[in-house]
Amino acid sequence: MEKIAIISDIHGNLPALEAVLADIRHRGISRIVCLGDLVGKGPDSAAVVDLLRATCETVVQGNWDLGITLPQDKPAGLWQQQQLGAERLRYLQELPFSVEFCLSGKRFRLFHASAVSVYHRVKRKSPKKERLAMFHNTEMTGDGPLPDIVGYGDIHIPYLLTMKNPSEDQAPAKSHEGLMLFNVGSVGVPYDGIPQASYCIVEGVSDSAMPPAGFSIQFVRVPYNIERAVQLAFDAKMPDRERYELEIRTAIVHK
Repeated sequence: MEKIAIISDIHGNLPALEAVLADIRHRGISRIVCLGDLVGKGPDSAAVVDLLRATCETVVQGNWDLGITLPQDKPAGLWQQQQLGAERLRYLQELPFSVEFCLSGKRFRLFHASAVSVYHRVKRKSPKKERLAMFHNTEMTGDGPLPDIVGYGDIHIPYLLTMKNPSEDQAPAKSHEGLMLFNVGSVGVPYDGIPQASYCIVEGVSDSAMPPAGFSIQFVRVPYNIERAVQLAFDAKMPDRERYELEIRTAIVHK
């Protein structure tokens, strides 16, 4: 059986990422896919980018990754750009939109936020029409085979749900066995009230030509040194460090 670790939304939190990578290594997993938002809210965006470039087989682009490459006028954005430098900013700008693979006869499609844009947010309780649209081909995903299973990041809240296909003339996928949508949560800044890093492991047989076989999606929570993460932000005199501290301590979003 093949195992693939799927991580997302690190947001410059190096201690959280290091804890997750250690957990992945402990489980004997060598394949890692990152679903974006490597950078900013935390102080170590540059180190996170460098570590993930060396570790992941694929990194897709998140809204923060694209956004930080655009002109900035706020102190936090300017500070993050200065930490990253020109070469890392080019890397973030050129990241792919999505990645696909097959396990156990199921086609997985992974991206950051939705099938149409890194900025288009689909929440856990979004209308079913919006959730079904996650399985459509778009200008951003291309015109390849439609997925059976979609995974994404962006909202920092892990979940999994299944949905029945609509009628055949409207179905987003050829299969009539139903669709599966999951969110991997956030490594660096979870928003589900559990202040531990979140990621997923998918497991199955890695032969796209084989008949359907057993597969699994596992959610993993990893404790990490929050005190160190807070101290790194304050030592670096990072703008908005108080809000960052509040979010990683409480695992709740704060505007």
